[in-house]
Amino acid sequence: MPHKKSLLSRFLIWRAKHIPQKQFLYMLSVLVGFTSGLGAVFLKNLTHFFQHLLEGNLVRYYHHAFYFVFPIIGLWFVYFIMKYVLRNKVSHGIPSTLYAIAKRKGIMKQYQMIGSILTAPITVGFGGSVGLEGPTVSTGAAVSSNIARLFHMNQTTRTLLIGCAAAGALSSIFKAPVAAIVFAIEVFSLDLTLASLLPLLLASLSAIITSYFFFGNDILLPFRIEDNFTIKDVPLFMILGLVAGIVSIYFTEVYDRIQSFFDKIESPIKRLLIGGVGLGVLVYFIPPLYGEGFDVINSIIQGNPEKALENNIFSLDPSKTWVVLVLLAGLVLFKIVASSLTFGAGGVGGIFAPTLFMGSIMGYVVAKFLNQFSLFQQSVSESNFALVGMAGLMAGVLHAPLTAIFLIAEVTGGYELFIPLMITAAISFAITKKVHPHSVYTMELGRRGELITHNKDQSVLTLMDMESVIEKNFIPVFPSMDLGTIVQQAIIKSNRNIYPVVNEKTQALVGIILLDDLRPIMFDQSLYNEVLAQDIMQDPPQLIFLGKDKMADVMKKFQDSGAWNLPVIKDGMYYGFISKSKMLTVYRRKLITFTN
Repeated sequence: MPHKKSLLSRFLIWRAKHIPQKQFLYMLSVLVGFTSGLGAVFLKNLTHFFQHLLEGNLVRYYHHAFYFVFPIIGLWFVYFIMKYVLRNKVSHGIPSTLYAIAKRKGIMKQYQMIGSILTAPITVGFGGSVGLEGPTVSTGAAVSSNIARLFHMNQTTRTLLIGCAAAGALSSIFKAPVAAIVFAIEVFSLDLTLASLLPLLLASLSAIITSYFFFGNDILLPFRIEDNFTIKDVPLFMILGLVAGIVSIYFTEVYDRIQSFFDKIESPIKRLLIGGVGLGVLVYFIPPLYGEGFDVINSIIQGNPEKALENNIFSLDPSKTWVVLVLLAGLVLFKIVASSLTFGAGGVGGIFAPTLFMGSIMGYVVAKFLNQFSLFQQSVSESNFALVGMAGLMAGVLHAPLTAIFLIAEVTGGYELFIPLMITAAISFAITKKVHPHSVYTMELGRRGELITHNKDQSVLTLMDMESVIEKNFIPVFPSMDLGTIVQQAIIKSNRNIYPVVNEKTQALVGIILLDDLRPIMFDQSLYNEVLAQDIMQDPPQLIFLGKDKMADVMKKFQDSGAWNLPVIKDGMYYGFISKSKMLTVYRRKLITFTN
């Protein structure tokens, strides 16, 4: 081990002398893109192996009841891997990555490099109704974070390399390099500058080349536009945007409520049983909910919904239009329920694929409905609506309208649908943003004030550590102390001009004394035995609660109160003070680091 360290040290010294920092960052970007591409290839192939083995052979040739059993078995496998192999919980991919950027300075633990690889293919391959995009991003992000640590990169570079991993993952999966770069900027709140753009471009490029090497020209959503957009279609796509906004709100509400329900269950075994059985029942009655669902998506956008619905448990005839509409509407309603149950039970996956699944079906149903009832003079392109519907739901659910527009434009091989994509994505995003300020990725982090956004002030405050600005060199006094004791034990010994008054037994803060309050009487010795601390103390203008208040809350309390020092309370007891000058100093230092 010491030999390895010396080799690394020698390389770092050689690198510092011969390779400029900027060029080395470009090299690391290519490496990160390549590893993200490999991660995507491995996750996809392993998942398809499980899915073909189970759904393709056992379910098809033996018994339909396996649809109920497999999701539960898969979730049990995932539970045992987390408990006995990894000995750590594998969190949702993109939210856990965003948390690492916001609160862990871009540092991700080593087990996260293999956590999703071991658990996501089993979750999805055994029928978990989630996607692989999130786990692929988190795997690449963990690898890039540890590569950055290995080569002693700073926090800003670590964050950029994590963004490169996200771009590489999406570029490899969808073969959409431009959309992948937009995704990294939009979701991870990276700055669009030349310094960040070139590494993202290199990572996206190396990842897509890796994908072409292993998969050839195969693409996830093979489609070419046949129906051209005309100006008369604008009202139709506005309707689709409105529906997409409503469905996005439904998606977010269901996801949030089911996650909140499972969060209240402390036992992981109970969560697994409740979620696993619920998921098994849904997949048994609605087989298209099994796994990612890209086969269903492709059937929809190619105009063959009957293929996806032919094995329905209700034995309904999919050749009838109303049957198709009802069954497809059911898929839209229950897909997010199945996905949320998978997450609640402890499964590992992403929300990206369920969003595309629901969006494509939603768009197709809207077009089919408009055509069936002849609500407009012109016929509606069902395939185009299915594609644009995916963008509409992505814009609403993920709060990533630009990613949605560029992704669908790239996978369709052209920009003929650019205007309808923009119309639908903009309307859906505006409606959903009004109701839900945060996406499903950022919902929990946003509530806790731990989310990095494009708002620089908010981001810098999020990155600041509360403990780093708390000062504890204030001498406390007790309410029963007389003036003479305060002068001898506090004023003479302290170099501060404020004194916390705390309860002697409970250490709870009962007030504060300012030096300005003491100055008129501190030289009058006749008052030393008569005046007590409780006689001259006053209430603090604001209190800061450690663990509850975030840095943005602290800054607002300083602004509202006009104070220069505010006391900090921890678990009901006095803990220290935060001074405005110390906070602004740390803020400026963090701002310089963040913007550089």
